[in-house]
Amino acid sequence: MLKIVFMGSDAIALPALDWLTRSTGSGQVGSGLGEVVAVFTQPDRAAGRGQQVQANAIKVWAQARGIPVHQPAKVGPEEQAQVAAIAPDLILIMAYGHILRQELIDTPRLGTLNLHTSILPRYRGASPIQTATACGDRVTGVTLMKIVRQLDAGPVADVERVAIAPLDTAAEVEAKLAQACVPLLARGLPAIATGSQTFIAQDPTAATFCRRLEKADGVLDFSAPAGVLAARINGLNPWPGCTVMINGQAVKLGLADALEQSGGAPGTVVGADAEGLLVAAGQGTLRLRKLQRPGGKLLPAPEFLRGWPVAAGTLLPSQPMPPLVAAQAFPYRKG
Repeated sequence: MLKIVFMGSDAIALPALDWLTRSTGSGQVGSGLGEVVAVFTQPDRAAGRGQQVQANAIKVWAQARGIPVHQPAKVGPEEQAQVAAIAPDLILIMAYGHILRQELIDTPRLGTLNLHTSILPRYRGASPIQTATACGDRVTGVTLMKIVRQLDAGPVADVERVAIAPLDTAAEVEAKLAQACVPLLARGLPAIATGSQTFIAQDPTAATFCRRLEKADGVLDFSAPAGVLAARINGLNPWPGCTVMINGQAVKLGLADALEQSGGAPGTVVGADAEGLLVAAGQGTLRLRKLQRPGGKLLPAPEFLRGWPVAAGTLLPSQPMPPLVAAQAFPYRKG
């Protein structure tokens, strides 16, 4: 039976972890193939409006099952020694948030594997879900890969693909990808346990990179095509969220789509229909379907406009949109 150490800090991993424990209610893998013997996750942090220090979802999950939890602020020689003492057959990582030393990567007998939420080598880096959605992709996926020191560059075992619908936000795509981890692991772990899994090297010439998102990314240039703008609004929901100034107030945009018809200077409100507020773009018309005033709730456009009308002819200011994708890794920014 495989001894598995899991490293992760985000709730996206919960469906995979639930599958790993489904048959026994303990740390035992659903197929009877192995056992989760320890969890490494980020330290407790302040969260929410009250900024109360609280455990993340992975720690809560592990404690409920009696699985030992380690929460180092950094992963160094002490943590490598802890893992070596556990003597796992496999380390499985998803959304951990720490860079691992080579000695730690090499510790398990069967290697250190990662669940990365893109179809590698596309979107290596910190925000693959938001970036794929914001770029208007219609397919993304989860890649099961070996960890190497270079960013998301390890050889690939398998991919589970999911569709991105035109009105999917990043949160909805994340939920699909979380569930996609289950069949990916169900296929991969038995082959990895027997040594029969084939790993295929990535094509480095096809690699693209995304980065950690910032509040400054949530701006719109209305000279861009409406489809580009709609994808960006949806892809940056919930974080960092796109915001535009309307009648002197910063209004958050929660959902949008694009219409083919054009009319008006880019950024000009040209009216409304039953689904949203219509804004002229560089090509086509952007339909803002959900909006939120400061201190208010995110509302469907018809409800929003009943309480706060926006007149046709109102001009929404444009700002340059920072690039989300590059052919090389973005410079590392601390924090």
